[in-house]
Amino acid sequence: MSDWKSFGLRSMPPLSARTPVRALPPMLDALAASCRSLAGEALRGISIDGQPRRGLFRLDGAGASTAPIFEAAQRFVDQLDPAQRARLVFPLDADERRYWFNIHPNVFRHGLLLEDLSPAQRQAGLGILETTLSGRGFRQARDIMRLNGLLGELTGSADEYGEWPYWISLFGEPSLDAPWAWQIDGHHLNLNCTVLDDQVVMAPSFMGSEPCQVTDGPLRGTQVFGEEERAGLDLVRALDDTQLAAAVLRDSIHPDDLPSELKHPVDGRMVAGAFKDNAVVGHEGLRGDAMTDGQRRLLRSIVATYVGWADDSHTGVRMREVDAHLDETHFAWMGARRDEGPFYYRVHSPVVLIEFDHHPGVAFDNLVPSRHHVHSILRAPNGGDYGVDLLAQHYERFDHGGQRRRASAPPGPERRTVLGEAGQ
Repeated sequence: MSDWKSFGLRSMPPLSARTPVRALPPMLDALAASCRSLAGEALRGISIDGQPRRGLFRLDGAGASTAPIFEAAQRFVDQLDPAQRARLVFPLDADERRYWFNIHPNVFRHGLLLEDLSPAQRQAGLGILETTLSGRGFRQARDIMRLNGLLGELTGSADEYGEWPYWISLFGEPSLDAPWAWQIDGHHLNLNCTVLDDQVVMAPSFMGSEPCQVTDGPLRGTQVFGEEERAGLDLVRALDDTQLAAAVLRDSIHPDDLPSELKHPVDGRMVAGAFKDNAVVGHEGLRGDAMTDGQRRLLRSIVATYVGWADDSHTGVRMREVDAHLDETHFAWMGARRDEGPFYYRVHSPVVLIEFDHHPGVAFDNLVPSRHHVHSILRAPNGGDYGVDLLAQHYERFDHGGQRRRASAPPGPERRTVLGEAGQ
């Protein structure tokens, strides 16, 4: 799997996005086996040395009410029959929560397929996303789905692509006072949201697309990742020569200029993609404390662009965490710095890990990375992903047997969930 040609991605037979693929081509089968092995590891979190740093996330985040997200989940569940509910809801600690994958074949999918739902049910399911995400984040998520539909039309591979082959799952019973989570999983859109107390953790979250811009037809004017692209370019172009020497790891991401480890067929340059929940990622690039105030504002703006995928009411907690560690936040770059040409960048702090990468074509024919195919990810290292550290703090303070509540918890119904009262 050293490069795209040896991986044979384009030469593979069509692989369904809907029906579970039982017989995978050998190279993809090896990749899937590796993913299963990684998912079988105990969840520790991404770290710089294999020892996640603790104490970085505060449970008392003074965030906004999560009741609207609960209510959106309730409206969705109310639309479903018992059999659908049984497929939708998993335990909060279910293995399936880590089985998300940005490739299009149905290798690890679970939950309810949006395509199989009635229009009213589907709209209610999307309502969970719309309530949790910002306006910009939700538009980008829906545009990714629409562009995946366009991809099916352009390639003639309707079984591989489409607007609606996306799976939605709930983990734990959505509740006003107990932790729970939701996930949407499909080609180029993989969002994991943990809801607990007054906080929302949107990590890990993956967004990508091929293509990224449409100039003709019903989707004319659709463009995704413009802000993420510009935010990275703004900072790298603001650096002086000394700073560039530290920040720029490579001047090109052309396959001929890269070692094999930097041209993985699925991950490309990315080190924190799917199944990399325990990745050891050392710091590279230019530190925030080696930047001017103006450059630091641009660094912060990159992070805010990704954290801003979530609703504005819940981004304040995450950005305060980012600001507390801005000095030790690293910015690394590979590739072009002009208006055209592909590139990769990474922002890495103790509380956030962001990657943006231009990829070669998969559905299209270009073997060289281009701006027509983007992968991007938002991670929370050191136990931030999936709210792991916050969940540990929550369960230390608050059991859900009805015997103990936090002193700061507001009055209200005990364990009200979308599936009924606790114990029923």
